Amino acid sequence: MRRSSALSLALLLAGCTVGPNYTPPHMHAAGQWGEEPRASSSTYSGAVDISWWHSFKDAELDTLVSRLGAQNLEIQAAMARIGQARAQTQVAAAQGLPSANWAGSYGWTQQSKRGFLSLAEPAPGANLQYNYYTNIAASSWDLDLFGMVRRSVEAQRAGTASAEAARRGVALATLADLVADYMRLRGTQAQIVLTERDLKLVLHDLALVQDRKREGAATTLDIAQARARVATTEGALPPLRDAQAALINAIGLLLALPPRALERELAKVAPQPGVPEGVPVGFPSQLAQRRPDILEADARLHAATARVGAAKASFYPDITLTGSIGTQSLSASDFFMPAAKYFQLGPTLNVPLFEGGRLRGMLHLRQNQQKEAALAYRQSVLNAWREVDDAMTAYAQAQDRFQRVSEAVEQNHQVLTAARQRYVAGATTFLEVDQAEAAVLSSETAKAASQTQIETILVSLYRALGGGWQFAETSVPDHKGA
Repeated sequence: MRRSSALSLALLLAGCTVGPNYTPPHMHAAGQWGEEPRASSSTYSGAVDISWWHSFKDAELDTLVSRLGAQNLEIQAAMARIGQARAQTQVAAAQGLPSANWAGSYGWTQQSKRGFLSLAEPAPGANLQYNYYTNIAASSWDLDLFGMVRRSVEAQRAGTASAEAARRGVALATLADLVADYMRLRGTQAQIVLTERDLKLVLHDLALVQDRKREGAATTLDIAQARARVATTEGALPPLRDAQAALINAIGLLLALPPRALERELAKVAPQPGVPEGVPVGFPSQLAQRRPDILEADARLHAATARVGAAKASFYPDITLTGSIGTQSLSASDFFMPAAKYFQLGPTLNVPLFEGGRLRGMLHLRQNQQKEAALAYRQSVLNAWREVDDAMTAYAQAQDRFQRVSEAVEQNHQVLTAARQRYVAGATTFLEVDQAEAAVLSSETAKAASQTQIETILVSLYRALGGGWQFAETSVPDHKGA
């Protein structure tokens, strides 16, 4: 009988946790991604590369990424939010632990003769002044019989997981922004090089036309066309140089650097990075393990589910054990005497009888928040699948466009060569040469832009696949103590 009573007491103290237990949701995914047309750089179902920026084989880019994790302010702010979430978890967990406090006081009191003492004559020689010493240690413990505190702690821990996933999302976004800006920078520089080369050619053509004019083999119209071509080419350079400066500053901002801080380092022209021969994309079912937004949505759903349990627990009685022990005396010499000691010990039972609908309203609120979080999780998964599929399609199509533009460049060069030969032979006007040169520059610029597009789409694909945030993984210290 005693053993049964002891077991019942132990179970009572251990309590039970009401409300739904969280089960991670499962969404049926296709076995593999859709097939795309074969290209020079194709996707395949291999393990996703979490250090994908190395696939561009650019040492300068690798250096910039190595600085990003420690210098980017958005990543640091996200880490601070993790620290906040962990501190909130510690605060919530402390509510389920016993608390203990000590207090001591001393008072010197003078009784008023015009107060309550005026109702009765004090005894002759009564001392109206006295000292008062107190010493008390108090403790309390919420037994959390139905798990309100435990569910609150569970929700806070899920909130910490959400903050950690959000930090990964910030890291992945800043990484993708840096790499994409770097690709645009090198693409812009390639267009600057092409335009400067074309400027030299049209200046040479202008000199040639002027010589032929002096010989009587060219007209004033030919010179006007050549000069217009020079002015047009010169006018294309300022916007490109402005774009280069803006991209360098954008990369610097990601590294928390002031404007022009990277100008010496990045203004030097470098070739456009190439893309890998193959891009591993894994399987659709693996996205939930990598994508920070899916991980964050999962953690938010977990927290919302735990808060439903806390709301349900608020309908049940709550018991708090309280106790105190101390000493009281009017004399310092009696302060530690046995007769000066006192204590108090006992439970406090709190039973919710009438709350005006507050508890039920809170439960309905938490249940609808859980429903919203479940829908948000589903939406995040569907959006992830769509982003990967769109990026894979765009990557294949961009490579096809690059091939077409490359063919156009070759054909336009042949046209330009023939036009110059015909002009020198006097078989055509300079207008034909001018048009051929414009077509060459346009197609070469389009080729450089197409190469940049391939690279930035590949960055978008890597971002959609969810890998890469690991570069910024660092520990956030826990805050422990009182």
